[in-house]
Amino acid sequence: MITTDILIIGAGPVGLFTVFEAGLLKLRCHLIDSLAEPGGQCAEIYPKKPIYDIPGFPEVLAGDLISNLMKQIEPFQPTFTLGESAVTIDETEDNQYIVTTDKGTKHKAPIVAIAGGLGVFTPRKPPISNINDFEDKGIKYIVKNPEDFRNQKVVISGGGDSALDWTIYFADQLNCDVTLVHRSQNFRAHNDSVQKAMDMAAQGKINLLLDSEVVGLNGSEKLEEVIIKTKAGEMIEKVDSWLPLFGLTPKLGPIAEWGLEIEKGAIKVDNATDYTTNRPGIYAIGDVNTYPGKLKLILCGFHEATIMCQSAFARIYPDKKNVLKYTTVNGVNGF
Repeated sequence: MITTDILIIGAGPVGLFTVFEAGLLKLRCHLIDSLAEPGGQCAEIYPKKPIYDIPGFPEVLAGDLISNLMKQIEPFQPTFTLGESAVTIDETEDNQYIVTTDKGTKHKAPIVAIAGGLGVFTPRKPPISNINDFEDKGIKYIVKNPEDFRNQKVVISGGGDSALDWTIYFADQLNCDVTLVHRSQNFRAHNDSVQKAMDMAAQGKINLLLDSEVVGLNGSEKLEEVIIKTKAGEMIEKVDSWLPLFGLTPKLGPIAEWGLEIEKGAIKVDNATDYTTNRPGIYAIGDVNTYPGKLKLILCGFHEATIMCQSAFARIYPDKKNVLKYTTVNGVNGF
């Protein structure tokens, strides 16, 4: 059984920063994540996406943010259980928790910090009978490495920010022959992105098909053609890749069965004190939690992690006085 001071469910940016704040208090951390590597959505879904609201970084790629966080927590030597999902939680007689994963790995800690972002993500798939046959064989639901698509003939489906942003990027930066297919005339993206896509279509830089949708797929070992239904009828488009970008559906998964108070798919916490849940010793920080005035921003999750760790220390060591020290004075090695 793996034992630690704080067991963190979720190795995204907020979970990783929790390790740093806990390390300053000499608390050991172990992280569980269903993904094979740390970083959460930032590493898995959009590592090349720029983020503009991290203090001190006018712009930082999501993947680079994760690399920086991993370097920041190196002195505190966190341990990981990766590629496994937390499934059950049991409370012991000595007021600790045992969390078991879907592969049977058991973890014991007095503190559990749920930092699972928005939960487990599954793509919203269009109802095409043979769509599973071409997944990772020409169909991608997320863009991890844009360079994989350079010089390709790409069809993108969707009307949100992701579909518009990648359409513009692929055409501008990757020399792709891009066709954007959208089911209506109205988009759910930022107006400037919509206008830019319209301008690019008028200039012949992209192909834009409105009131249309992909309804069929053809290919042998990989995707070769998509069948597009338009107002004028059906047409066949040769493709290297098809990106149905209809969004991802987040679910709490097994954590929803842990006896925590849930509101609209998020875990209710007490933000007036320390982001604790209705179960003592279990906290929820980052996008997974909810409270009045909640903002789903990474920087807000960093703040929540900081306050949570102070509370965790007091719970683990009720007879010790914690004197706040500043890293500018003590450095990291001084803790």
